[in-house]
Amino acid sequence: METLKDKKTKTSKPTTIKISGAEAIIHCLLAEGVDLLYGYPGGAIMPVYDELYKFQDRLTHILTRHEQGATHAAQGYARVTGKVGVAMATSGPGATNLVTGLADAQIDSTPMVCITGQVARHLLGSDAFQETDIIGISTPVTKWNHQITQASEIPEILAKAFYIARSGRPGPVLIDITKNAQFDEFEFSYEACKGVRSYKPVPKPDMASIEAAAQLINTAKKPFIVFGQGVILGEAEEQLKTLVEKAGIPAAWTILGASALESSHPLNVGMVGMHGNYGPNVLTNECDLLIAIGMRFDDRVTGSLDTYAKQAKVIHFDIDPAEINKNVTADVAVLGDAKETLKLMLPLVNENKHEAWHDEFKKRYQIEYDTVIKNDIHPTKEKLTMGEVIEEINLASNNNAVIVTDVGQHQMFACRYAKFNQTKSNITSGGLGTMGFALPAAIGAKMGAMDREVVAIIGDGGYQMTIQELGVIFQHNVPVKIVVLNNGHLGMVRQWQELFFESRYASTVMTNPDFVKIAEGYHIEAKRVSERKDLKSTIQEMMASKKPYFLEVKVEKEDNVFPMIPSGASVSDVRLK
Repeated sequence: METLKDKKTKTSKPTTIKISGAEAIIHCLLAEGVDLLYGYPGGAIMPVYDELYKFQDRLTHILTRHEQGATHAAQGYARVTGKVGVAMATSGPGATNLVTGLADAQIDSTPMVCITGQVARHLLGSDAFQETDIIGISTPVTKWNHQITQASEIPEILAKAFYIARSGRPGPVLIDITKNAQFDEFEFSYEACKGVRSYKPVPKPDMASIEAAAQLINTAKKPFIVFGQGVILGEAEEQLKTLVEKAGIPAAWTILGASALESSHPLNVGMVGMHGNYGPNVLTNECDLLIAIGMRFDDRVTGSLDTYAKQAKVIHFDIDPAEINKNVTADVAVLGDAKETLKLMLPLVNENKHEAWHDEFKKRYQIEYDTVIKNDIHPTKEKLTMGEVIEEINLASNNNAVIVTDVGQHQMFACRYAKFNQTKSNITSGGLGTMGFALPAAIGAKMGAMDREVVAIIGDGGYQMTIQELGVIFQHNVPVKIVVLNNGHLGMVRQWQELFFESRYASTVMTNPDFVKIAEGYHIEAKRVSERKDLKSTIQEMMASKKPYFLEVKVEKEDNVFPMIPSGASVSDVRLK
C-alpha cells in the first residue's frame, strides 16, 4: 500500500486517494514518521486495528496489558528519543484508562498523541455501550483535544495534533474518532501542520531581556543556576554547559533536569528540592542571583515561597509565558527556546570563576557526605540500602545507563545517587508522581534506545500497579533490566508516618508475593539478593545479560531518605537526619 509520500506529485498539492477513515489514520501516522505505537484494541477502534494489520511491516504496534501501560510506554519512548509517543485505545473504559498517563505527560511536558475510538456519531449522547465523554474528561489533562465525527477531518486534525504535541512546550494531545468516521471513505491527502492561528509555541527572543540577564550575571558575586527539563526538551545542553563553564556558575538540577549536565562536571553541585542535596538547597537562600533555566519553580523545589530566595535577583528562562511570575517573581524574564536564548546571551557573558562561592558548595557537600551519603552508599549496617544498590548499578554501567524510576523512596534514592554521562538518561514521573510508571516507561525507553542499557528502579508497591506489563517484555523479548527494591512497605508514606505521624504505620505494610516466581512465570531470568556479599556480582551479571532480567533486592525496611525539607518548610530548614 502506498503512503502519502509515495503518492505526492511535483505540484504544490498532493494527489488525493479515496480510502476509509481508518486507513487514513495509518497514512497520517506514517507521514508523521511514526513507526511504533502502543495500545489495546476494542470495538470502537477495531477498524483502525484492522488497517494496522495490513501495515505490520511498516508500523509496529505493541499490545500492552493495560491502556495506562500504553501511555507510560509512549512517555518513556518520547522521553528517551525526543519524538512524539503514540498510544491508542477503544472508547469507554479503554479511553478513561489513558487519563493517568495523559495527566502525567501534561505536567511533565511529554509529547504524546493518544487516539481513541468512539461510538458512531448518531449514538453520541445516548449512553450507548462503552460511550464516555473522553473529550470532557481529558480536557484538563491535555494540551489539546478534539473529537472527529466525519472521515474528511482526519488528515487536518491529526496533522494539527502532532504539531501541537511536539511544538513549544510539548504535551499530550487526545483525538477521539467516532466509528462512522473510521468506516466512511473520502478523498485523502495529507499536509503536515506548520502553524495554528493564535497559537504561538515559541516566543520571539527579546534582546533587551537577554542583555539585562547578561548584565545581572556579570555583576553577581554569588550566582546560582537551577536547570530543569526545559534544557533537555530544547536540546540546550551544550549552551548550558558553556554558560556554566564560561561564567563559573554552580549549577543544580530538578529531578526532570537530571542528566542535562553530566554528573561528574565540577560545577554540577547536585539536586535541589525536598530530597535534594544539602548545599544547593541551603545556598539557594544565600545566592545573590538565581538563574532558573527551563524549570517551573515547583513546590517540591521551592518549599515555602515566603522564604524562597528572597535575597536574590531572579532570572527566569522559559518557553512558556504562563510560568513567568506564577510562583516566583522574576526580575528578568527571558522568554523563548532555551537553546536560542542562551546562544544569544553567551557572547554577552563575561568569563569568571567564583571560586570562593563554589567552595561554599564543597563545604556543604562534605557535611552531607559525612552525615548522609557515606552511610547510604557505603553502609556499615547489616541490611542492604537502596543507595548502595544504585551505586553498584552506576559502577556496572559506567554511568551510561538510562535509569527509569517509579515513585517513592527508591525514586529519591535513585535521583540522588544515579550518575549520568549523557542526556535523556533520567526518566521518572516528576510532577504527577505516578506509581506504576516505571515498568511500562522502561519498556518504551528501551524500544526507543535499543543501543543503551535501560534499568527500571521500582519499589515493591508501585511495581504491583503495572506488573502485568511483564507480558509485553516476554512477548516482544524487550531486554530491559528490572530492579525491585523491596522493603515490604510503601516506603515514602511510611517515612512520613514515622517523622510526622508518630510512627502510626496506617496501611503501609506490604505482604508481597514471590516476585521471582512471577518473573519466571513470564520466562524472564530472575534472581533475589538479600545479602551484601551477593549484590555486586549479581548486578554485574544482570548488566552483562543481553536478555530481560529481573532482580529483587531485599533492603532495609525502615531506611529513610535524607536530606529532607519538611512539607511547607523553607529550603534553609533542610534536615540531614
